[in-house]
Amino acid sequence: MSYVITDICQKDGACVDACPVDCIHPHLDTPEAATTTQLYIDPMECIDCGACIPVCPFNGQGFQAIYASESDLPPEKAQFAKINADYFGR
Repeated sequence: MSYVITDICQKDGACVDACPVDCIHPHLDTPEAATTTQLYIDPMECIDCGACIPVCPFNGQGFQAIYASESDLPPEKAQFAKINADYFGR
């Protein structure tokens, strides 16, 4: 199970820079970044290292933008596992 980004994401980009396998997209310096509402993790490329969690400014204080796995998503956020996969055509 890969990590999952939800709609709490504000596209800060710290997670993109922290990811050692470049599985979080779009990169903020691309035209595509202007048309997306959040960042996405490729479930086939994610190595479950957790490097994205501590750098995300939207994790904590009652908010969580990134979850460690699909099974950790609360029911009201369950659709984001599919949304992340669909972004990559998975």
